[in-house]
Amino acid sequence: MPAKYCESTSKVIRRPTRTVWVGKVPVGSEHPIVKQTMTTTNTRDVDATVAQVMKCADAGADVVRITVQGKKEAEACCDIREQLFKYNYDVPLVADIHFQPAVAMRVADAFEKIRVNPGNYVDGTKKFDELDLSEESMKVAKEEIREGFAPLVEKCKSLGRAMRIGTNHGSLSNRILSWYGDTPKGMVASAFEFADICRDMDYHNFLFSMKASNPVVMVQAYRLLAAEQYSLGWDYPLHLGVTEAGEGEDGRMKSAIGIGSLLLDGLGDTIRVSLTEDPELEIEPCTRLADLGTDAAEQNIGVPDFEEVNRNFAVFDRRSGALPEQREGESLDYRSLLHRDGSVITSITPADLANPEILYSKIGAKMVVGMPFKDIATSDTLFMREIPAADDETARQALRRLAEVGVHVMAPVAALEATPLPGAVAILTLKDFAAGRTDLPDGATRFAVSIDGTESHDDIAKLSGSGAVMAMLEIAEDKGLSRVHASRCVFEGLAKANCDIPVIHHKVFAPEADNDEVVIRGGSEVGCMLVDGRGDGVCLEHPMKDVEFMRLTSFGMLQGSRMRNTKTEYVSCPSCGRTLFDLQEVTEQIRVKTGHLPGVSIAIMGCIVNGPGEMADADFGYVGGAPGKIDLYVGKEVVKRGINHEVAPDALIDLIKEYGRWVEPEEEEDAEEASEMATAA
Repeated sequence: MPAKYCESTSKVIRRPTRTVWVGKVPVGSEHPIVKQTMTTTNTRDVDATVAQVMKCADAGADVVRITVQGKKEAEACCDIREQLFKYNYDVPLVADIHFQPAVAMRVADAFEKIRVNPGNYVDGTKKFDELDLSEESMKVAKEEIREGFAPLVEKCKSLGRAMRIGTNHGSLSNRILSWYGDTPKGMVASAFEFADICRDMDYHNFLFSMKASNPVVMVQAYRLLAAEQYSLGWDYPLHLGVTEAGEGEDGRMKSAIGIGSLLLDGLGDTIRVSLTEDPELEIEPCTRLADLGTDAAEQNIGVPDFEEVNRNFAVFDRRSGALPEQREGESLDYRSLLHRDGSVITSITPADLANPEILYSKIGAKMVVGMPFKDIATSDTLFMREIPAADDETARQALRRLAEVGVHVMAPVAALEATPLPGAVAILTLKDFAAGRTDLPDGATRFAVSIDGTESHDDIAKLSGSGAVMAMLEIAEDKGLSRVHASRCVFEGLAKANCDIPVIHHKVFAPEADNDEVVIRGGSEVGCMLVDGRGDGVCLEHPMKDVEFMRLTSFGMLQGSRMRNTKTEYVSCPSCGRTLFDLQEVTEQIRVKTGHLPGVSIAIMGCIVNGPGEMADADFGYVGGAPGKIDLYVGKEVVKRGINHEVAPDALIDLIKEYGRWVEPEEEEDAEEASEMATAA
């Protein structure tokens, strides 16, 4: 394993980098995190593109990227730059280049920065056939890359232009895939081939990116890139982004998990949140993430230094906690407290129980013959800080009915002592348990422990063989502890003690936190642990938010961290001038038709640039192949070409049916209800 990938794993310290100038904007560790977005207009439409750039700049974008796919677009870029100057807009522009070096050479005259994708630039044949390569053939290929890339390096150097060497997981070259496989290591190697040429030519005004639609892959790739830079003594900045993140809360969640995780390790100097929405709407979540990273670094948040030896950042390794087992003679089945793929524990109040039918809906349960049954996205367990009064028969009857089908209640010991609830799981603090307390309130036969991050590893070690069903990791942020770093210290203690207790990340939000704060901060701070495979579920608590919103956000976090799939997964690009159809409209059409297929992943790509590669992370692909025409994929393979865009969504459904992945919405509900009734019986 490389020695390190960040300055510290116990506190937030920005990784020191050189300054790269993108026009007037400095990028690097000594400067504010730079916010970026990308236009969606046809680049040849100069007026429309200029208007959109100005809208993005007015929204707070520091840099705006524009796709430049051909010579006509390159010529239009000269007019775009000139018009923006006339309107007194000097926001730096980035040319997004993929397949044509000649286009990059032309647009470098007008724009302040050039983005090249190593998987497409010079080395871009996409056949996905495994090549029989040798050291000599790799050397020859690198010389061919040098021949095609060096002229652009020389021009950028002479004109003072910046460059981003931007590797995409979905567009690695056939050669890199054959040599390294479809891996983060291959992404880093691809970028370094181009960086070596820059350095050989004494050109250093460049930075890197390692984008992927899978946040787990994305985080690992950036960490490997940073580790390799440390080993070589390099200090080039990083541009962060989760590509094809999607739209709405799902897109924001995946972006927060990927980008936020890295920012809280001190990595990242410029960011983009890639959403299937209008580009100016990307700036608000982008700003929230930039502020989160900046504030954490400025406050130097963290925990006292500790030795971390049980986490290998270079290899994904999920820690799996031991699920609860049933004891002989127990009337309630406690095995349903947690889910093997990741658990959601939903916080409720006695007031939420006033109308049981509404509560069942909000926690995801279904009503069948007057009884609630678990749905695929039903909360596994409920958390209550206050238990309904003994004479509140409506509320207590609702909890009993839920417990009968495996939806149990957890509550602090003090709450259960004040108001006993038979069958509830009592939560002891780890400090009390370590001090010898094991007595439980009346009616409670199982217990969990709460950990706030201030405990010693000796205290944590006492959890081994304790019989606790889980640990609730509620970090004492009010005492200045950083959730990410304190959590790492706790998991280090558990590993040293060989303790396999399941761990639930319990994040409590302030009353004033809005929906985006829950998604962005929660995704960053909890997602950072989940992409390391550290955690068995989440409990997101907000005193003012609707129960259903918090439950769905929790499931979205688990799915974004590649743990538990409870809904259709969409990989949709944010659109750009290359897009061959209305991406937002089509994405919504497909979502309406296919949103009931949990476990199915669908990629919706506006053009072919990253399409085939991103199909590897999806079961089915819907890709713009030509104006008005759609190509359909299964994995990386195109199976239908040139489908008229008006009938393409239905053709996608037919394809899903052909491969046996389709379930009619009504049939799905009936099948689930029948299954749950049989299980309950």
